[in-house]
Amino acid sequence: MNNDELAKQLHEGQAKHTYFLMLMAASAIAFAVQKTTGRALQWSMIPLGLATLAWAISFFAGSRNRQYFLSNLYANAALLEIQTGEHPEIGAHPQKIEAATAGVMQAMQSNSKLCNFWFKLQFRMLIAGALLFVAWHITEMHALTKQEKAIPNKALEETSDSARSAESEAPQG
Repeated sequence: MNNDELAKQLHEGQAKHTYFLMLMAASAIAFAVQKTTGRALQWSMIPLGLATLAWAISFFAGSRNRQYFLSNLYANAALLEIQTGEHPEIGAHPQKIEAATAGVMQAMQSNSKLCNFWFKLQFRMLIAGALLFVAWHITEMHALTKQEKAIPNKALEETSDSARSAESEAPQG
């Protein structure tokens, strides 16, 4: 396998991974919307709102990652033209080639750093969203448990109240 084939496979793997994470974030947002459709807004939904925000940031970060990667790909193509003397604005002038090469390399390095930053942010926000979703789910389960405990106690109180009423209405003899 030559370097070009290896680079192509690496790019395809990175792109698939980024798009997969974007798909996960979009699916998580859709799931959160589906879980809350028809429900009144409550304070207990704050973790879910934060999870949705984290997933939206993850999706955005994936998009930015792809933009910087494609910008680097374009810069790499321009660099090859410059170094071979085929770039229309630079030509075969050695000093122009040297200056343009340095400028493009600096831009590519900056793009690479930003590409990595956005990729890391994409992954971290996806995980943060998942953790916040689990926190929301636990608060929902806790609230349901409290409601279920309150219902039997309330039924017991109502039974006691009706028994007391029956006793007070009974003829005393």
